[in-house]
Amino acid sequence: MNWPRVLLIGAATATVACVLTAAVVSAVEWGKPLGGNYEGPEGKPRTVTPSPAELGADERATMAVFEKATKSVVFIANTAIQRDLWSFDLFEVPKGSGSGFVWNKQGHIVTNFHVVYGADSITVTMADRTEHKATVVGADPDHDLAVLQIQAPETVLEPLAVGASHDLRVGQKVLAIGNPFGLDHTLTTGVVSALGRTIKSMSNRTIEGVVQTDAAINPGNSGGPLLDSSGRLIGVNTQIVSPSGAYAGIGFAVPVDTVNRIVPELIKHGKLIRPGLGISLVPDSIAKRWGIKGLIIGKVSRGGSADRAGLRGARETSTGRIELGDILVAVDGKPVGTIDDLMDIMERHKVGDRATVDVLRNNKRQSIELILQAVN
Repeated sequence: MNWPRVLLIGAATATVACVLTAAVVSAVEWGKPLGGNYEGPEGKPRTVTPSPAELGADERATMAVFEKATKSVVFIANTAIQRDLWSFDLFEVPKGSGSGFVWNKQGHIVTNFHVVYGADSITVTMADRTEHKATVVGADPDHDLAVLQIQAPETVLEPLAVGASHDLRVGQKVLAIGNPFGLDHTLTTGVVSALGRTIKSMSNRTIEGVVQTDAAINPGNSGGPLLDSSGRLIGVNTQIVSPSGAYAGIGFAVPVDTVNRIVPELIKHGKLIRPGLGISLVPDSIAKRWGIKGLIIGKVSRGGSADRAGLRGARETSTGRIELGDILVAVDGKPVGTIDDLMDIMERHKVGDRATVDVLRNNKRQSIELILQAVN
């Protein structure tokens, strides 16, 4: 049974012997003793070509941004608690990882919601390699944003400078910093490829005004900052388009104008306080099945904005039939055909704003003004 192994070892020995013989012959042909320090035609180091006295201005600027911004970028590890089926012991298992960045001196860290989703334990590793346990302060799945908080000395908390996204232009330089595939503090550069993109969040809601970039973004970059050439935050890297799951030249970032509006709400309330009309709506699928163009108001909250403005909801008659009330067809002159359309319009408002709604009542169109209220 051991015979093939013996043959294999014998074959290997014979091969080594042939190589040694060839080496001896080569050494004899060169006229040098075997094992000598002979330097052949390519045996010397190449002459070093002198580098320019200074790096280019663009290179120096990029290096300066990276050196400063890395102090703010963190690595986030997400673990979950599982129970062994046989021993019933509890143990932690890695669930995901990503990036984040320091928001303020109070230890708030901004990242993507999907980076910390389902976590039982979250560890934040700072630029100085110190690790800190983090708690989730607030989350907004609809915009794929979450805020964590750690207890760390203010000396290691370096908030990023916040820029703006409403005045970005296609073609301007951007830099992405994160921890792709768990590799510490990686810099990639590119340009703004497109503006005003829309993507779907984990909650299947549309994120508006998204920044598209060709800066390489890979798994692990999620939650990291997208910066302009001055090192200001202009977006939070969140998604890529790729057949393989790795970088393919199309990455997306939640715009900083959205981030700067939502993060303070998450810190203060733990969730995003949204403006609304004070109504509940019949699902789009039912409206479509009934051939209704617009949003069917199912119920009007008593004492709410819509109730005070006189909007009417659907009701059940004494015979068990459903009698439709108002059909919402536009808000501020913008048509609404789905609930998603209405939520997109609400994104542009805040609680207390005045809005004009157009409804169909008994097949007649009416415009009604109301004040937007806070909704959960």
